[in-house]
Amino acid sequence: MADKIRVGIVGATVTPGGSGWGANAHVPALQTLSGYELKAVCTAHEETAKASAEKFGAELAFHDMYEMVAHPDIDLIAVVVRVPLHKQLVMAAIKAKKPVCCEWPLGADLADATKMADAAKTAGVQTLVGLQAQSDPAVMYARDLVANGDIGDIVTVNLRVMIGAITERGDGRIWQGIRANGANPMTIPGGHSIDALCYILGEFAEVSARVTTRIDMWKHAVTGADFPVDAPDTVTAAGVLKSGAEVSYQVASVPYNASGINLEIYGRRGTLVLTSKSVNIGPSQLHLAIGKENLEKITPPDSYRLIPADMAAGPGRNVGQAYARFENVMKSGAADAPDFNDAVVRHTLIDAMERSHKEGNVIKLA
Repeated sequence: MADKIRVGIVGATVTPGGSGWGANAHVPALQTLSGYELKAVCTAHEETAKASAEKFGAELAFHDMYEMVAHPDIDLIAVVVRVPLHKQLVMAAIKAKKPVCCEWPLGADLADATKMADAAKTAGVQTLVGLQAQSDPAVMYARDLVANGDIGDIVTVNLRVMIGAITERGDGRIWQGIRANGANPMTIPGGHSIDALCYILGEFAEVSARVTTRIDMWKHAVTGADFPVDAPDTVTAAGVLKSGAEVSYQVASVPYNASGINLEIYGRRGTLVLTSKSVNIGPSQLHLAIGKENLEKITPPDSYRLIPADMAAGPGRNVGQAYARFENVMKSGAADAPDFNDAVVRHTLIDAMERSHKEGNVIKLA
């Protein structure tokens, strides 16, 4: 491997209507970190590949993913495309024995995620999954505060995820309304938020849930036509963590005045509250109270910032935090960033909620 980790990214495309997550989050993160080099860009068409590579300062442009993963000057493949395409592209990287970063959700469902994780393990390939909330400084600090016993044994936890509904979609986003595609309020804002909870407090022992679609019609942004959707946009769940703490959890995609993410952690010695508009993007805020004190805002120490202090605010910050942790994984082998096995654990919890709704049962988790 070269001194810098040379990245080939599939999905960072410059488009007339505005670029997506790859261009707006992964590219600025990689451009900011001194341990990485954005070496190549791969898009579906030769013209957009060349334009995107030029725009982002990448040396190589590809419109064939298999050519990119085979190139000897690329150390890491980043897959930042629609969820239904993840499996095919990730498997190509694994077959080429290349470390791979894939955005969250890893797969359209638990089965696909498990196949990718198993393949990576068999091939001995290092992986990173885009559960960026785990790398948000406030989330990392909250995890340490709980582990150090600052608020005592955890008694009760409440997580509320209220996001704004986007009910008018163009051709490029209609696919998200299809449940089977795996990218919806339950898996994305809900998935990132429940992952933050579990990262701070540990995993669930059992869960019961209702999973529904409350807004079941969207409007086409161009034609104005209404079309039905079945992707879940509302989750109401209750569970017990392995620690014994009780958890209440709500996700809702609401038409107006969404209040964002609110995670309340009540311990025997104190209270810790994390709030955010989007916990995977950040920034998140922390408030702490010991005993009967009033909640006061606290700031994570500078040691939790892994990116340059002058990096611009935006979606690239927590992505950059995650890549900084993964640099340590690639260079030292340390287990310091969420990998595909962690993604399977999160998919398993989401799948358990789905099964609980369908079966009307409490689902026990290993």
